[in-house]
Amino acid sequence: MDALLTALADPVRWRLVGLLAERPRSVGVLAQLAGARQPQTTKHLQTLERAGVVTSRRTGQRRIYALRPAPLRDLAATLSRLADTATQADGLRATYDHYGESLHAERAVAGEPGWADGRSFTFHRPLAGSPELVWRHLTDPALLSRWWAPDGLRVSELLFEVRPGGRIVLEYRDAEDADDSDVVAGRAEGTVEDVRPAERLVYRTSPVLPDGSPAFTAHVDLGLCPSDTGTDLDAHWRITGSAVDSADFIAGIEIGFGQSLDKLAGILAAAHDTDTHTTNARSAK
Repeated sequence: MDALLTALADPVRWRLVGLLAERPRSVGVLAQLAGARQPQTTKHLQTLERAGVVTSRRTGQRRIYALRPAPLRDLAATLSRLADTATQADGLRATYDHYGESLHAERAVAGEPGWADGRSFTFHRPLAGSPELVWRHLTDPALLSRWWAPDGLRVSELLFEVRPGGRIVLEYRDAEDADDSDVVAGRAEGTVEDVRPAERLVYRTSPVLPDGSPAFTAHVDLGLCPSDTGTDLDAHWRITGSAVDSADFIAGIEIGFGQSLDKLAGILAAAHDTDTHTTNARSAK
């Protein structure tokens, strides 16, 4: 495949492939139609032949070249698979496109400091497990680090002091940045304001701009309520102190925090299913 792509990358060779797609032709005729000298045309055709995309035979004093369609069909199938993978409805490319649309809209209105003050975002998730279990996943750093990052990212630093006035530090990097050599994808610092175990958690957090200043302050209020199936979690975000450069961060709140909560829901559902299976297995003995 690499040899084929290299061969097709040259404009002259691509022109020769197009001419041979119409019908087999001699070197001399191909040189005329391509507007090239015959020796250079011969070299290009030899490259294409080594790549397997054309074949040739000598007929009298002429060498006739013909296109081999199979490698092009294989390449087309590969490209089609790549395109299909990139456009999966639930893939990271879809998130990339969604974020791009939101980013364009936010940047268009980010004209002066305070432009986003008063904006709010709400989230609701029915979660498996008791409020006490959900609370542990909201406050225990070891459990928080499993879900508190958008898709494609991982938590690289986390501090969460579960007390009024306690510090919060959240940093995340690309999930594939194994050695932390890439730039930090995001960092936020904040303070816990209200702690009511298994009922309510309130904190404020500020994403950090490249110059170290806060992009905005998000006042986050998480409420837990027992339900017939587990726990209902309601989260409310309110923005204050928004800088002009905060548009990139505000554009990602709904997407990023929503994805994080979806991870939390998945983790709790899996734990619930495991507990149910274990209980059923014990009952069957």
